[in-house]
Amino acid sequence: MDRKQVKAQWDQVSQTYANSRDPDGPDVELITQLLDRFPEPPKVLDVGCGDGARTLKRLPESSVGLDIAKSGLTLAAENLSDPELIQGDIVQLPFADDSFDAITAYHVVFHTDREQHLEVYREFTRVLRPGGALLMTLPSQRFDVTRQGWMGGTMYFSSPGRSETLSRLESAGFSTLDTVMSDDPLGSSAEFVFATV
Repeated sequence: MDRKQVKAQWDQVSQTYANSRDPDGPDVELITQLLDRFPEPPKVLDVGCGDGARTLKRLPESSVGLDIAKSGLTLAAENLSDPELIQGDIVQLPFADDSFDAITAYHVVFHTDREQHLEVYREFTRVLRPGGALLMTLPSQRFDVTRQGWMGGTMYFSSPGRSETLSRLESAGFSTLDTVMSDDPLGSSAEFVFATV
């Protein structure tokens, strides 16, 4: 699906999506595990930050929120105190090489065409410093679908499946792929992967 369409979809549903999620759901505990991997507070890029209430607000002050939709960034600016927010696309991150110590990617990559996922993961490794870490939702199945009526709008979902996602992460330069299950704020369980560069 065209990235402009995905942006338009998120601009339509950002508020409803933010309202539907518990900002204190159990999967936010994984952020503490990510931060504990570093001796000093890391500079983290939160991709698909949306309203910032779940992940970005729990990250160190030096962290940056990135979202494709202006509506999500507007919500984050309202929810957080002086956040650094950038509108951009994970397919081509608007940052220099070696800019971040870690990346959080909660429920975001599978809104990109699965044929572009390797490109996204290469962008992640490009902007991560050596020894950097990624915390990302890991899709359980293979799918490529546009769901009508999702959060009152339309939304695109695409994934090559769990094993192919792990393989593409390795191909992009990630190693030490540790996975963990966690309850999801929308009422189901999701698997996450910790990966290092």
